[in-house]
Amino acid sequence: MKKLMLIVNPASGKGLAKKVLGNIVEVFRRKDYYSCVFLTSDRGQAYEFAHRYGADYDLLVCVGGDGTFSDVINGIIQVEKERRPVIGYIPTGTANDIASTFKLSKTPEVAAETAVSGEPIPMDIGKMDDGTFSYIAAFGAFTDVSYSTPQNTKNILGHLAYIIEGISRISSIKAHHIVVEHDGGVIEDNFIFGCVMNTLSVGGLLKLDPDIVGLSDGYFEILLIKEPKSVLDYKSILAAMTSHNFDNKNIVFLHSKNVRFTFDEPVAWTRDGENGGEHSDISFENLNCAIQIMVPNGGN
Repeated sequence: MKKLMLIVNPASGKGLAKKVLGNIVEVFRRKDYYSCVFLTSDRGQAYEFAHRYGADYDLLVCVGGDGTFSDVINGIIQVEKERRPVIGYIPTGTANDIASTFKLSKTPEVAAETAVSGEPIPMDIGKMDDGTFSYIAAFGAFTDVSYSTPQNTKNILGHLAYIIEGISRISSIKAHHIVVEHDGGVIEDNFIFGCVMNTLSVGGLLKLDPDIVGLSDGYFEILLIKEPKSVLDYKSILAAMTSHNFDNKNIVFLHSKNVRFTFDEPVAWTRDGENGGEHSDISFENLNCAIQIMVPNGGN
């Protein structure tokens, strides 16, 4: 039998993983996989499990939210590339941006089938000064909402919890003076939000056009929102974001393999929706085709 490493975050979402774990393991058994289950109890354990033991398995499947998936990627990226197993993902979190990007089912048993019977495709990973991220690193307005919202509130309200928490922070939006160095040049301005991403979905709310995003092309998508000067600017930004039309004087959207941000003061970042620390000078590098992830056959 083939060896499958199953990393499970039982606290993710509404505890769905615990309820369906037996069904998931049975799906794998029918596909001739022997599953070794690793249950996480603290943040960072998924990283440790993937880092220490991932190379010993034919397939590594993560059950949890995007934060758990990010921990797994942070761990497996420490393994020599030729020894990294293919990654499967069974999403049980709140936002599930990775699942949306790769059209993975939110039904665990269906996602489990994809993990063992789908097709592997390459995926770029982002490297930052103190680690890696699987799909987004961001700063500015609302970026701390996902990790500062209590888990039990997210379990009860889902996306609505993020919206409520975000609304409560509107009055505290602050602009930062930033120098952004990218492959095509340098930008200097005041911004209220910025992100470096490799995804089609952000927070389950912002959707990006797959025609302009290549998940394995070696490039990041970089989105920056300038400080609004008037109510009209706010309305213009909102209209642009909801229509996915970034041809707007208040928005910078570009592609780059590398990017560096320099701030006047330390600024808080998120990494895959989790606390990414404070940085006044931070650089990013695209790790082209660093991993392979299982997706539905013919789905990408």
